[in-house]
Amino acid sequence: MKKSYRTSALVGVLALGVAGCGEAPAETPGGGGASSGESSGASSDYLGCMVSDAGGFNDQSFNQSGLEGLEAAVDELGVQQQIAESASESDYSTNIDALVGGGCNQIISVGFLLADATAEAASANPDTNFALVDAAVDPPQDNVKPLLFDTAQAAFLAGYAAAATSATGTVATYGGIKIPSVTVFMDGFVDGVAHHNSEKGTDVQVLGWDKAAQDGQFTGDFEDAQKGRNTTQNFLDAGADVILPVAGPVGVGTLAAARDAKTAGSDVKVIWVDADGYNTQPDFADLILTSVVKEIGAAVQDSIAADVDGSYTAEPYVGTLENGGVSLAPFHDFEASLPAGLTEELTAIQEGIVAGDIVVESPSTP
Repeated sequence: MKKSYRTSALVGVLALGVAGCGEAPAETPGGGGASSGESSGASSDYLGCMVSDAGGFNDQSFNQSGLEGLEAAVDELGVQQQIAESASESDYSTNIDALVGGGCNQIISVGFLLADATAEAASANPDTNFALVDAAVDPPQDNVKPLLFDTAQAAFLAGYAAAATSATGTVATYGGIKIPSVTVFMDGFVDGVAHHNSEKGTDVQVLGWDKAAQDGQFTGDFEDAQKGRNTTQNFLDAGADVILPVAGPVGVGTLAAARDAKTAGSDVKVIWVDADGYNTQPDFADLILTSVVKEIGAAVQDSIAADVDGSYTAEPYVGTLENGGVSLAPFHDFEASLPAGLTEELTAIQEGIVAGDIVVESPSTP
């Protein structure tokens, strides 16, 4: 029987980064930083470039994942690279223009918030190719390739796992900024909890997001971890014991609040996003139940590879469970304590989503 999760409302994450060996970082106008370099033995004069959003390349989230993809292209394709790190939204256009002026063959903009600046630069520079993570430009342009991810699918699995492992019957999620690339996680998470309730006869509640109303809890940025800590503490005070922050570095505040709660004797777990938090947040690995992963790095690397071999197009890439562009990370330290049968249930649900028997929908689905 096909299960469909829908809503009629309409309402879209963030760098351990240095470039390879080469020139020392040079300051770009507007406060952002740019640096360039190439892999040892590079054999190409192709220049792949990247600009971060204000979360920066050391966010242990989607900016970092994007940079890792660029660096993989340098290592495996022998191309050169140049990066520009944004300190604030006012840097986006300036940094993109600096990269255009630097002769970049393709510029990857990391994040929904760079969409307008990318569209403007692409229109003014039709001979430069662009890729845009987590957003598309409107109207579409022949030199802008959207790199999109249907994270609602993987977040559905995370929501089911959260409901299955919650001891209090209350879980929670919140976002950094209310944009499609954030709310799509929250929609999938809520639907996954609802699916568990339907299948198991439970009544697990979700704090922080009302999918039908497309309204919920947001900190207002992707930088202030203290806001994440305060938001999480409010959820913990309300009885939540599994938290999904969709807020880049702000989520570190969730990990800190969860650590305090665990030290005080509470069994609190966190679900990370974008990258596998067990690896990117090693100091908090024992708190991370699992992660909703976006393979941003692979998408970036593929976009550059296509440009190098002459097959670049502006056709959107959409990562799904079926093509491996999104996934649920391993449970790592929690594997041995999972409820009996949960792993098999998640496998069956994933197969159902891929087959179309379980339809996961969000107003923000790419």
